[in-house]
Amino acid sequence: MKTKALINRLSDGAVHSGASLAVELGVSRTAVWKQVHRAQEKGYPIETLRGQGYRLTESVDLLDAERIRSRLDKALVERLDLVVLETVDSTNAEIVRRRSRPQDGCHSMMVCLADAQTAGRGRRGKVWQSPPGENLYLSFGLTLPGGFSALDGLSLVVGSAVAEALEALGVEDIQLKWPNDIMHKGSKLAGILIELQGELEGAAQVVAGIGLNVHMQHAAGVDQPWTSLARIAGGGHEWRRNNIAVHLVAAVVAAVDRFSESGFADFQPQWQSRDLFFGEELKAVQGELKGIGCGIDASGNYLIQTINGIETIRAGEISMRVVT
Repeated sequence: MKTKALINRLSDGAVHSGASLAVELGVSRTAVWKQVHRAQEKGYPIETLRGQGYRLTESVDLLDAERIRSRLDKALVERLDLVVLETVDSTNAEIVRRRSRPQDGCHSMMVCLADAQTAGRGRRGKVWQSPPGENLYLSFGLTLPGGFSALDGLSLVVGSAVAEALEALGVEDIQLKWPNDIMHKGSKLAGILIELQGELEGAAQVVAGIGLNVHMQHAAGVDQPWTSLARIAGGGHEWRRNNIAVHLVAAVVAAVDRFSESGFADFQPQWQSRDLFFGEELKAVQGELKGIGCGIDASGNYLIQTINGIETIRAGEISMRVVT
């Protein structure tokens, strides 16, 4: 018995006895008890009521691969090797592993989603908070022409796609923080992690990971302002991760197709219109660079007006912060 089957059965919020769960799930009462404890250790909010049984104290929004596929365009589904996992170390790492295995069919793009990550990662090796059933953790395995030199601006392309998908879902005031973050009124809502594989020449193999805060209300140890879709909308909107995943997958694939054909320059205006840094006084997290944010160039590099003129910064060189 998998955790997902147990959570689905408890999803009505009612109290279910161990005996009834054993019958419904086709396992022993001992197996039910063990699975409940495993689920509790993973972070699922299951309450044990002595002499009565078990119930979920909060709703849990589980991902479902078939529900996601059923809402995507048929032609797009045929291109995707889409998998939803219960738990994984990181969806980016899973894409790398799957690439090393022989693949059936003629899918051109891998997509991996997970209900929870045990070792989610952000930029510069930071830990990405990945509690079960709360947020979206998904990665794309991309193969792009032109080698690594043609990938300038890819993280900004993915960020623009995420912003457009969220706006289509009704989220306003989305900002983009160069080069990897999606923000809402100055707080981090989502992050992007781009990792490269393969050789410098020829087609480039890329893993593009996205972490989006959906239901999360608490995040111990996070050292910067953050938010989630639930916090933004309050109790006035019921977010469903399967629906959000459909919008994100469709938007990212469309953006990557366009990027493959035309490069980054076409995305410059739409990214620039959401630039968190534009016109702000900035300073480098590492070093002494300071200046005013001037937007991005046609390759996705960030431009800063310093006392010595315009400085061009490439992603990965340094991180910038707004002076407060």
